Amino acid sequence: MKIHFKPLACTLLLASSFAAQHAYAQDQTIRVICNNWSGFAPVFVANDLGYFKQLGLNVSVKFDDEQADALAGIANGDVEVDMRTVDDYQRRPRRPSTPGVMIGTIDESNGGDGVVADGSIKTVADLKGKTVAMETDIPAYLLLQLELSKAGIGYKDLKIKQTAGSDALSVFSDPGVAAIGTFQPFMNKAVELGKKRGAHILVSSASYPGTIVDAIIVNQTRLKANPQAYRGFLIGVYKAIAYYNAKPDAFIHLAAPHFSQTDEAFKASIDGSLAYTSLDTAKRYFGSAARPGSIYSTFDTLMKMNLANGASDQTLSAAGSFDNSVLQSIHDADLK
Repeated sequence: MKIHFKPLACTLLLASSFAAQHAYAQDQTIRVICNNWSGFAPVFVANDLGYFKQLGLNVSVKFDDEQADALAGIANGDVEVDMRTVDDYQRRPRRPSTPGVMIGTIDESNGGDGVVADGSIKTVADLKGKTVAMETDIPAYLLLQLELSKAGIGYKDLKIKQTAGSDALSVFSDPGVAAIGTFQPFMNKAVELGKKRGAHILVSSASYPGTIVDAIIVNQTRLKANPQAYRGFLIGVYKAIAYYNAKPDAFIHLAAPHFSQTDEAFKASIDGSLAYTSLDTAKRYFGSAARPGSIYSTFDTLMKMNLANGASDQTLSAAGSFDNSVLQSIHDADLK
């Protein structure tokens, strides 16, 4: 038996169906966890400009420096997106079975991470036997390792004082601490506040382009179940980066309050410190399934270093740590 709907009933049914789909789209929650780093500003700006809302997403951000919190959040479903550097992604307690794959990039450090030393330290070799305050799970630790290896010394020749990157300023006031490992805006502040001690940037990511790259990390099971939500998140991020490239001052004005900074201070924290990665740059780094991009070889290089310095105790594969399917489905027209 065929059932014939009256025109009004049919219209109401379609309207109800559309409303239900729209409500579902608006209920897509993306909870983000990251540290207080200017490189993550595009997420805030995308929210402020309504990009995520237009894509049916409800995005919130929580600052948290603890990798363990991020890993647990991604694994337990309390967090949808984690953002951190590729080398930080590799660090313990991550294992090959730990949930989380990188699906895109958001920024790369080109001077925003490094080591600030007092005037008595002219070269990295001068750090031998001296106290250096830093966390062992931030990019500055890796950068200093690269420089120490060039000088023929290692961390065993230094006295490492475990200190959070954001606490490095107060620790550097101790004359017994010769150098600190940190990131912007704390690097600039350390140089400014340590003028009397001859404070200067000894090592920075500017010397290692393409090495310290922040990635967007998601649970691969949830990615497979709802790729459109994560596609929307990436589109929002890359739209915000395009907005920065077109209107940097307007972007900075929106971003600064989220980091409790003035426009001038936020601008100083990113100028010469980082570069937001555009859609084209991210695609180039990731490459395709047939031809993986440069971030895969960078991953392998960093993996060897993290194993050597004890930051990692499990060998992770680049192939199992990246998923470029969502990124490659996004085109320039999606950012309009």
